[in-house]
Amino acid sequence: MPAPLTLPRLAWGTPDVPHASRHALLVHGLGSNGALMWRYGAWLADAGWHATAVDLRGHGTAPRALDYTIAAYATDLLHTAAPDGEPWDLVIGHSLGGAAATVASAETPAWTRRLILIDPAIHLNAHDRAVVGNSQRRSFADPSPEATRAEHPHWHEQDIELKALSAQQVSRWAVEQTSIQNDPWDVRDAAARLTVPTHVIASDPAVYSIFQGDLARETLRNPVVGMSVVTGAGHSPHRDKPEDTLAHLATALGDATPRS
Repeated sequence: MPAPLTLPRLAWGTPDVPHASRHALLVHGLGSNGALMWRYGAWLADAGWHATAVDLRGHGTAPRALDYTIAAYATDLLHTAAPDGEPWDLVIGHSLGGAAATVASAETPAWTRRLILIDPAIHLNAHDRAVVGNSQRRSFADPSPEATRAEHPHWHEQDIELKALSAQQVSRWAVEQTSIQNDPWDVRDAAARLTVPTHVIASDPAVYSIFQGDLARETLRNPVVGMSVVTGAGHSPHRDKPEDTLAHLATALGDATPRS
């Protein structure tokens, strides 16, 4: 495996209070940053968890490198320890973060006790690679809140601000190399080897999803993997349909609904 980088962290909740005995790791997607996982972090903290988000290599304020393979992203995650030194109770990974978390869990099952994958980039065909590439190019062409708001007027203002910031922070070279170095982009073998309880919260194919059809059916052959779809949400359901996405998360976790 590649040499690991130490990833910067953000956290929600207090790790040492009696009610925060569960620790979650939040892993963002390509071109984003850890702060953009705030919906999950705040929700989990309200439910008594301690949630930690990281900036992936080349993103946010994380160290830069030459290796942007999914294996390298996964290595960094495997070297990101929970505050109590125990396996993570939960890892939530979106898109690229879902692919990296899948590889990490398949390689080291003791790393986390449970996975939630948000429209994960398990396999990108030529069409999806083009869609993702065009989206990244638009972000780099105008990384301003105004441009983000124009493209996603229904997003929460914090998502707009943070998405614009993430486009300013990320290394454009790192984003380009992530595509180049992962051709083919395919971690289906790792998904087939998962042994921890895993739930995919997928986007709506009627809007846009990179986890659907034959890919979803193939992945679901692994008996530890389940799936639900956020109706009306695109590739980032926590920004398109946050309340619905969190309802799917609550159902998947069962015992993690926020306290009133």
